[in-house]
Amino acid sequence: MVNSVVSPPFADLVGQTQAIELLTRAVVQNRLAPAYLFAGPEGVGRSLAAYGLIELLFDNPASTPLKGLQQRIRQHNHPDLFWVEPTYLHQGKRLTAAEAAEAGLKRKGSPIIRLDQIREITRFLGRPPLEAARSVVVIEQAETMPDAAANALLKTLEEPGQATLILIAPGVESLLPTLVSRCQRIPFYRLSAEAIAQVLAQTEYAEILQHPEVLALAQGSPGEAIAHWQQLQAISQDLLNLVRQLPTSLRGALDLARTIAKELDTEAQLWLIDYLQQHYWQEQGQPAHLNSLEQARRYLLQYVQPRLVWEVTLMQLGNV
Repeated sequence: MVNSVVSPPFADLVGQTQAIELLTRAVVQNRLAPAYLFAGPEGVGRSLAAYGLIELLFDNPASTPLKGLQQRIRQHNHPDLFWVEPTYLHQGKRLTAAEAAEAGLKRKGSPIIRLDQIREITRFLGRPPLEAARSVVVIEQAETMPDAAANALLKTLEEPGQATLILIAPGVESLLPTLVSRCQRIPFYRLSAEAIAQVLAQTEYAEILQHPEVLALAQGSPGEAIAHWQQLQAISQDLLNLVRQLPTSLRGALDLARTIAKELDTEAQLWLIDYLQQHYWQEQGQPAHLNSLEQARRYLLQYVQPRLVWEVTLMQLGNV
């Protein structure tokens, strides 16, 4: 959600007034906490808030122009900014989720924040800031840290030096209590329908507003709405037309199951279950359909053969 024109800090952040007020006041009054926990659902602006806070902390009228500063921060290309994302380990090399997808790697597990990444943070903070008054470390999806990494981070949180750390996570319950106790919590909330419409219009995704299933899946998160929309676009229109209608014959159910298993990987099939639950509920309001799809989800997560899972599920849904 990066604009090509120069905008003031927090200009892109919609519907998070409390977070903006808390962070702006901390900078203006020079009362920054050593560490912050940006707690709330995905896609509601936590990373945008981190960018805004960093822009406030790094802005120096005597040095880099604001436009250049914003670009460097958004591209994670500032010497006093260290931005950490969860990674996979592939052939001894760390890859973010985006890098793994670009490389065409299919992973069964989820990426995590690794112990060696925490050690890199320690080394980064072992030197003084080069351009700004303080260094900033941002840890996305901090809830993915295993205990060893979380315990290693504790030492840094106790004595961060000339630095501010920002942990981004769903909530306090997703992190070790000892980590939470060392952070000032900044709450982020799901957006209203009006705020979501504003964000989607600003990001040229207003078309999503015409798809109630996608908005229902997003549950007040414009970022999630965009992610669901992109997943929907990745599925062929022919397949979508087929799955939106209940099969009327055994042959139809078996053929559709074969097509789903052939065209979609497991992650896309799990997403399709979420989509169909919303679609069938809005179209027919049948709790039995939701239960059948939920059972299919459990089987897929247990690595049951996908084609078999869909054959059974579609026969149940179509009562054939």
